[in-house]
Amino acid sequence: MHDLVITNLTKKFGRLTVLDNVSVTASDGQILTLLGPSGCGKSTTLWSIAGLLKPDGGSIVVGEQTLFNHDSSAFLPPERRDCGVVFQSYAVWPHMKVRDNVGYPLRLRRYKSEALRRRVDEVLELVDLSDQADRYPHQLSGGQQQRVALARALAFPPRLLLLDEPFSNLDAKLRERTRDWLLQLQRKIGVTTVFVTHDQDEALAMSDKIAVMSAGAVRQIGTPEQIYNDPADLFVADFVGTSNLLEGTVIGRSKGILTIKIDGLDQAIHVPSSITSDGVVVAVRPEALALLPDDASSDGYEMTVNGPVLERSYHGHHFRYTVGVGEQALVVETRERTDSSHVRVGIPRDGYKLFQPRTATAPKAEH
Repeated sequence: MHDLVITNLTKKFGRLTVLDNVSVTASDGQILTLLGPSGCGKSTTLWSIAGLLKPDGGSIVVGEQTLFNHDSSAFLPPERRDCGVVFQSYAVWPHMKVRDNVGYPLRLRRYKSEALRRRVDEVLELVDLSDQADRYPHQLSGGQQQRVALARALAFPPRLLLLDEPFSNLDAKLRERTRDWLLQLQRKIGVTTVFVTHDQDEALAMSDKIAVMSAGAVRQIGTPEQIYNDPADLFVADFVGTSNLLEGTVIGRSKGILTIKIDGLDQAIHVPSSITSDGVVVAVRPEALALLPDDASSDGYEMTVNGPVLERSYHGHHFRYTVGVGEQALVVETRERTDSSHVRVGIPRDGYKLFQPRTATAPKAEH
């Protein structure tokens, strides 16, 4: 079993804390994604797993083996960790043929020539590059070079596969195809994988588990569905996907039910919540909203609002409308087309969450 357990990992560069008690786990065969903006600590976490950086505190354990433990001064050198790493730049050697790039880790491990050749052939077949074995990197496309880097990472084979923004140098179409191909490959070989990205779509599509990071700390850990549908705080709600964030004020409390006036609107909403502050933020996904005919029933909706269409755009599988709502705006994503300059928008009862402004977590027992 190659479970990964990271506990209270810390790292500082001078006075700057880049990892602040990071704790996260991945079960054997899972894809764990570290998701966050630039500078959040996700790559530092991956490099710490690989042994390319030495943390200042905490521990990293894979299966029965301790890779790092600050308290016991344990630090396993990178070459003994059996981690396959694919970097953003691929780092394939331009003077080596594909076959030699892939076989390099095996030569370091003193594989005999026949065993090395056989393993290289196996891995090249695995990544669909058997017919490119005797070519040089400059003769390959970007996607093929990335597969060379992946084949090299899988050659020994690794206990952990570490992927640091591996698709960032590919164009949009190739990114999507390569992502789907890599996901199928990972499922086939079953290697525990840590994937670093700032791209929410990649994280949602590829992961068994996502750890959302910001400023060196983990904000939320969960499945893609949990992260998207039940964000733990305002940062996650805003960073993962698109959210309408409407500011409001609590104007009444009764038996755990809050009456909330959204700024600029005449109507109020009534929500079960434990929020104690007077100010709140109502977060609602664009696809949860509906465009309603003027004579449509409001049953099933917490409120309906009317407003001018400020912007409209077509995205192939949906239309996107920006609707003026009082002093704020709602982004609506729907398959329905309308050329009207004013529309009616329905906000469903179960389609939003409440947050306290600028706080770390969302209270329990709300929508």
